[in-house]
Formats: sequence, structure tokens, C-alpha cells
Amino acid sequence: MADYETILTERAGNVLKITLNRPDRLNAASIQLAEELSAALYNLDGARCVLITGAGKGFCSGADLQSRGGDSAVSGGDASHRALQNHYNPLISQILRLPVPVVTAVNGPAAGVGCSMALAGDFVLAGSSAYFLQAFVNIGLVPDGGSTWLLTRAIGRARATRMMMLGEKIGATQAEEWGLIYRAVADEALMGEAAALADKLANGPTISYSTMKSNIMAALDGTISQVLLAEAEGQRIAGSSADAMEGSMAFLQKRKAEFKGA
Repeated sequence: MADYETILTERAGNVLKITLNRPDRLNAASIQLAEELSAALYNLDGARCVLITGAGKGFCSGADLQSRGGDSAVSGGDASHRALQNHYNPLISQILRLPVPVVTAVNGPAAGVGCSMALAGDFVLAGSSAYFLQAFVNIGLVPDGGSTWLLTRAIGRARATRMMMLGEKIGATQAEEWGLIYRAVADEALMGEAAALADKLANGPTISYSTMKSNIMAALDGTISQVLLAEAEGQRIAGSSADAMEGSMAFLQKRKAEFKGA
């Protein structure tokens, strides 16, 4: 595995675990962290699922433009605009479009772009003390990193507006009730449940998962005609895979399928 300064990477079977590792800053996402996380996601090296969490007491407290990697040549809104366009926005898009499932295990705060990073996962688990926060309004800014898109589609306009305009903390249990996340669990059970889910996904039909992810993204913005075409094409791709053959044989032989991700 590559050596990084702001994240930790660990391979467990077919799962790549990535830990945001700036606990003294509640894992605030510096430009360096965004770049290193992107590099780790690019170099999956055969991993069939990614698990992302944070070291210490938080998942990610938001963007940090003041640390190493910031651009001192610009200031204010221009600095944020450049950082978003060049670093944070491509990272969120990369997580959303990664060709393998992504599980995020949220411990403590997931705020600002950290909230976006968490919600970009396919399965979001949160410990009971975790919360999701869009605090931009308190400093006269607007949500970024895809939060407007992610929140509106996950919980609807009214609740998304509430989170963004009132800047309220949404706890793990409430987030699950709203349909914002997959599951809220006890703090002490978070990593065990996240690892178990990631392992299950890592041993599933990877091509099928990848195609599902693409079709879900298409469905969020596309017309029914576009989605029907995407599904048909996806079925052609998945149906030609070795895992589809294995799944069919296992069904006929009344046994559990053993998927290889091919």
C-alpha cells in the first residue's frame, strides 16, 4: 500500500479500508487530504469494496483551506471556488462513480464537505453520537461539495432546506428516520457492522454492483426512457459476466453463489 500523510489505508481481503487521519483537526479535509484520498480511490488494486471512516472523535469537520496545500495567492470566495473546482468536487464525483460499492462509517461530526463525503457513500452507517451538519449559513456561506444535490434527493426539498438554512445538527437516529443514511448503530458497534457489510459487498457480483451504481445515478437525473435504455445496456454487460453465469448455475444447483468479481 502507498504511504500517505493524511490518510491511512489497510487491505482486509477484498476490502480497502481508508481512514481519514487528522484527528487533531477532527479530520478536516485539507487539499492534501482530498488529493491523497482521491489517489487511494484511484489505486484500488483489485479491491471490490471501499470502507471510509475517520480517526479519533470525528468523521470529517469540513474543508480546511489553511493547512498545507492551500493557495495563498487567492483569498475569500476565490480560494474556496478554486479548491472546490480543482479538488473537492472531483473527489465527491469520484466517490459517487467509483466502480465498487463504498461504505462510509460516520463517527462523530460529518460537517460541510465532510457531510458530502459521508453521504456520497452507497451505504452510510453512523454511530449513535454522530451527526450531520450544514453550518455554512452561520458564516454567511452556502453548502458545497454536492450537498445541495445529495440532500435534496435523499430527504426532499423541505428537510434539505431545513438543514441548510437553519444549520441544525441532524443526529444519527434522525438521519436514519429521514432516509438520509442506511443505518444508525451504537458507537461501539459501528466499525464491526461497517466491516461486516463491506466484506459482504466485497464478495458479491462486482460488475452487477458497478452497473447498478451507474443506473442509479442515471435515474436521479434522467427520464424514464433514458433509464430504460441504461438498464437494458446494463443487463447486457452484467449478463455477460462470469458472475452472472455462476449465479445462474448456483440457482439451478440450489447452492450459494461464489462470486469472483468478474
